[in-house]
Amino acid sequence: HVKANKRHLGKSGQKVCSCALQLGFGGVQQLSNDRNGHLHHNGTNDQNQQNAADTYFSTVQVNRQRTRDEALEVLQSVVDNEQSTATAKEEALAEINKLAKVMEAEANIETLIVAKGFTECVAVVSDEGANVVVKSEGLQAAQIAQINEIVYEQTGILPVNIKIIQR
Repeated sequence: HVKANKRHLGKSGQKVCSCALQLGFGGVQQLSNDRNGHLHHNGTNDQNQQNAADTYFSTVQVNRQRTRDEALEVLQSVVDNEQSTATAKEEALAEINKLAKVMEAEANIETLIVAKGFTECVAVVSDEGANVVVKSEGLQAAQIAQINEIVYEQTGILPVNIKIIQR
């Protein structure tokens, strides 16, 4: 368990959680960008690359959940700590609520995109925008519009701040 004390509460506690979440999201962004806009995997042969492709979505989802669990643990420790100020507890509860809303939006986005016919999807929502990774051999303009519409309806994020990545 992570023990929080007065020095790690309030804004600094939020910064810790924010950094942890950004680190977790960085995996999606890092894997999604190369010179050609394609995902790149380190592997010594085609089988390694195929294995990486087969496990990409589940690996990202597991890593995202692990990072969030750690952030929630830190926030909950602030709430549970008797030494925490009322303000720190309120801030931690607000962050927990915000994280719950983000997690719900991501789950809804993923479910709705899969319902549109994609076999796999991972959505990552942040204050700056959203990244959506879908399993696809090539996206049609209508599919991009559908994904943008789903993300906008679930989050209010404008399409200009939505990055769609085909995998």
